[in-house]
Amino acid sequence: MIKASTWTLALLLLAGPLMAQQKTASPATPAADVPAPSTSTQAPVASVRVSFDRAGVTRVQAQGWADIAGGRRISADDPVRIASISKLVTAVGVMRLVEAGQLDLDADVSDTLGWPLRHPQFPETPISLRLLLSHRAGLTDAAGYYAVPLGGQVRDLLADPRAWDAAHAPGSFFRYANVNFPLIAAVMEKATGERFDQLMDRLVIKPLKLSACFNWATCDQATLARAVVLYDAEHTPVRDDLHGQRPDCVVVAAEDGNCDLSRWRAGDNGALFSPQGGLRISARDLASLGRLLLNQGEVDGVRLLTPASIKTLTQVQWTFDGGNGMTSEEDPSGQGGSGFLCRYALAVMHLATKAPGCHDDPFGDGRQRIGHSGSAYGLLSGLWVDPQRGEGVVYFVTGMPDARGGGHSAYSAIEEMMAQGTLASP
Repeated sequence: MIKASTWTLALLLLAGPLMAQQKTASPATPAADVPAPSTSTQAPVASVRVSFDRAGVTRVQAQGWADIAGGRRISADDPVRIASISKLVTAVGVMRLVEAGQLDLDADVSDTLGWPLRHPQFPETPISLRLLLSHRAGLTDAAGYYAVPLGGQVRDLLADPRAWDAAHAPGSFFRYANVNFPLIAAVMEKATGERFDQLMDRLVIKPLKLSACFNWATCDQATLARAVVLYDAEHTPVRDDLHGQRPDCVVVAAEDGNCDLSRWRAGDNGALFSPQGGLRISARDLASLGRLLLNQGEVDGVRLLTPASIKTLTQVQWTFDGGNGMTSEEDPSGQGGSGFLCRYALAVMHLATKAPGCHDDPFGDGRQRIGHSGSAYGLLSGLWVDPQRGEGVVYFVTGMPDARGGGHSAYSAIEEMMAQGTLASP
């Protein structure tokens, strides 16, 4: 790890000049119960920051490497596995199906799945898409969520008692759990008969003219050639070291090693295309999703959702009151520390919660922003919009250690710098 005092020198050696400094509000004074500041900072392999407003992109900053071995510099147009921001994009797809009358946010999803999704300790309580999207369905990640092989069924995970929070009924407690989203994808597939990645291509990606895909299956060759390699803290490739080639298997292969996607069956395995974190998208394209939120469902002349749907998507479903939920992700390699999550809508995080124990403001200015963060495989990312000011920012860095407390929030120090745009040029 590189000490914060040597941050500029380290990044200069790694990736050339740092991104130009932007004027930002001064960080808020840390409260007494804010997590202790990080004493060291890892220089990223790549850093990208795109600012935008309702009309379009206003500033692009990109430094470092998309592929170290290939000597390829990063750009804001290179697709990266954006981690949990994928959840927000999946939710946009859900809302399109709700508008089409194919899904109901408050209906029992068992009726669509064709099998009973029930908490074993609270079998009389129906589980809805609204509960799944807001992490209040009583599920945990302790039994796994992503490594369901082709030909397997996501419902098999739920037979493990560890998959359920035995102490809390659905609707009564917030517990961030990735497993909600394979179930959401399964519901989407059963309602439409379409494979999740192809469905999201139809509902969101193609209408907005994005060069994006879930798990590489539907991306074209030109997009594949620009893939951002994800590195761990030692700068070892851990994901998407593609060398311009589509992976031999874009999903978890069947137990016999087979990867024939004709074995897919609607609703059996919503984990196949990683709805919780597997979206590959560039920062510039992700800014279009941010502008969609700012413009009440319309961007560049394309009306994707109604203003009413955007209101539903972003309306807070849970606010931390001291005992009604968990404010950090349970996975030790996951996102943030205590106070990281304090308000949540339908796959939309709200920042700057003014409540004891909440440290959810990486910007440090107290402004109310919405969006989502991401953390996986050495990547840290954020998509945040300020609806009142009509502006937003997308950022990501690669080659990072697990995210934990920064200088004034439960976010890491590098996320605070990326949010604020305070990386100084030499």
